[in-house]
Amino acid sequence: MMLGRRFPVLMVLLAITLPSRAEDTRRAMVPEDYYRFQFVSDARISPNGNHVAFVRQVIADDLRKRHSAIWMVDTLGESIPRAFTSGQQDSHPRWAPDGRSLAFLRKDEKATQLRLISVDGGESRVMSTIKQGSVSDWFWLPGGHRLVLLLRIDPDVQDPRQPKPEQEVPKADVQVFTRPVYKTEEDGYLDQQRQMLWLLDVDEDRWTLLVGDPDWHVHSPRLSPSGSTIAFHADRSGGEFDGLFDRQLLLLDMASRRVTDLQTPPGRTDAALFSPDGQSIVYRYQSDRYEPVELHQIPIDGGQPEVLHDGQEFSVSAAYWPAESARPLVRADYRGSRPLLRLRSGSRQPAILVGDHGSVPEVSFSADGQRMAYVFENETQLAEVWVARVDRPRPRRLTGLNDPLLDELELVELERFQFPTDRGFEVDGFLVRPVGFHPDRSWPMILNIKGGPAVMWGHQWFHEFQMMAGQGYAVVFANYRGSTGYGHAFEMSVRLDYGGADYRDNMRLVDEALGRFEWIDPERLFVTGGSHGGFLTNWITTRTDRFRAAVAQRSVSNWISEAGTQAYSPAEMNAEFGGTLWEQYDNYWDRSPLRYADRVVTPTLIVHSTDDHITPIGQGQEWFYALLNQGVTTELAMFRGEGHDLSRRGTPINLVKRLKLILDWFQRFDRANASRATHSLPRTSPRQNR
Repeated sequence: MMLGRRFPVLMVLLAITLPSRAEDTRRAMVPEDYYRFQFVSDARISPNGNHVAFVRQVIADDLRKRHSAIWMVDTLGESIPRAFTSGQQDSHPRWAPDGRSLAFLRKDEKATQLRLISVDGGESRVMSTIKQGSVSDWFWLPGGHRLVLLLRIDPDVQDPRQPKPEQEVPKADVQVFTRPVYKTEEDGYLDQQRQMLWLLDVDEDRWTLLVGDPDWHVHSPRLSPSGSTIAFHADRSGGEFDGLFDRQLLLLDMASRRVTDLQTPPGRTDAALFSPDGQSIVYRYQSDRYEPVELHQIPIDGGQPEVLHDGQEFSVSAAYWPAESARPLVRADYRGSRPLLRLRSGSRQPAILVGDHGSVPEVSFSADGQRMAYVFENETQLAEVWVARVDRPRPRRLTGLNDPLLDELELVELERFQFPTDRGFEVDGFLVRPVGFHPDRSWPMILNIKGGPAVMWGHQWFHEFQMMAGQGYAVVFANYRGSTGYGHAFEMSVRLDYGGADYRDNMRLVDEALGRFEWIDPERLFVTGGSHGGFLTNWITTRTDRFRAAVAQRSVSNWISEAGTQAYSPAEMNAEFGGTLWEQYDNYWDRSPLRYADRVVTPTLIVHSTDDHITPIGQGQEWFYALLNQGVTTELAMFRGEGHDLSRRGTPINLVKRLKLILDWFQRFDRANASRATHSLPRTSPRQNR
């Protein structure tokens, strides 16, 4: 269990002196409160365990940028967090092996460079002078005089310190693509840069290419405890940019620069991690795209991998192996929480170390493996830094940067309930009651549908729920079939069935909520969702008119045009739909909301972004065109320059405007047509592809 505050006795005294609930002056959260959030991430405990460096990010005064700096907090005594660097774009703090200094990345108008600062403070100094390429990741080598950097850089660059040669002859503004993987959501349209490993000698400012190739990327490099070997992942078959799935586990010997393949089974390896003695490696493994994510361990000399976790109960998202620990620790989506877990032998349930009823996005460990620092959040607490012992976790919160704001607000905890599906699974539903709730009143309800479908919602900070509750709405959501955190069979039960099991679970959620909570007004129901949740929002409005209004965010309306315009390769889409467009045309079209757009009567706001490469803008435009053609009340809110992650990392002023548009749309139709009767539209069952 997480401790709510660090001083329980003080909290008792405060409880005696604070005003009663009737005098409570707390208010509901509003979209503009987002500008006051302080975002805490990347907590890194020092080798001796006495300090934690972390990134603190705030919204800039122009409401368009985010400023980030490295902050420091001591783990001993009652330390006050303090700013440690003075830049506006500082990130990725990493302790030197001796713990006496800290290196970090600073971005300015020209480039992103590594800088070094003493733990005693003072001015930082530049460690790198990169003029070509960009740093994706990096780590220290033992001794503290050399660094290994994962650079995204043109393969023909000999020295990253040299500027790119100026073009002598003007060139046309054109890119020619020859491979299926030609764009991503993160990078947009791709160039010829590749992720490669470089060695930097800090004292001599000497750069040496360790490993890299024009035909593949280096992924997830990790250093052995002795510093003699680097494990990384790559698809050296030449098929990475064709969207193939295999990725091998490779070892780079730092002395000989020789690369060896550990000969893991066919499939994808990921997130390699050395054991504390350096004699074996733990890694995530999938035999194919839709097979379980297993956790394997293999000797560094090769051999048959041992399966530490078969992926049936949950999928490991990250593994950690602190010094002196007999087995690795894992982080995973787990029944509405994202805790740090200790795997146990046999069929016993894993032990939750920290993060129950909350989310732990990252963990770091002291050199002796005895103490850990991590970031923790839940539905009423923005992320803050915590520390705990590994063997006897007694979590202690080190920062409370958001307390002044959160103490002003009335925030609502999740209420969890379960209901059965038509195939025997139990689904977790969650309710957020409206702010100011009283059971004698009736209240409207918003069905908010998560994306994925292979993600999970639950005990995490999600300001959108609190803002909807603040406007007087109950909010319900479900980890419907297809979600992570409930086992592989549950996750795969929506496979080749979009608009089937996922649709039925969300509609069953609505009926369950109405049955359990009599104060919800069945005449005042609303629906929204993003990505796969946006697809389901569109799909639902083709099946029923029981919702007074809908907001479809970054949605799919037409799987046929989606397949040819989004960032995923033909190999990936063929696997997702069980064949090519020509082999499975009926499946693509039958599961497209656009096919049934003539049934929609629900007023719909469409929120989409011009630079979305996951659900391109055309998906929103096609749905807008179709609803206009049917005379449905509809509007298209198009955010220029934003991508698929507008709701999470978009330009702050645009992110807040999106929230206001959604709330305004629901309020507009909550006030109108109050006596409108509801009924079900004809429900033509989509074909079941099982």
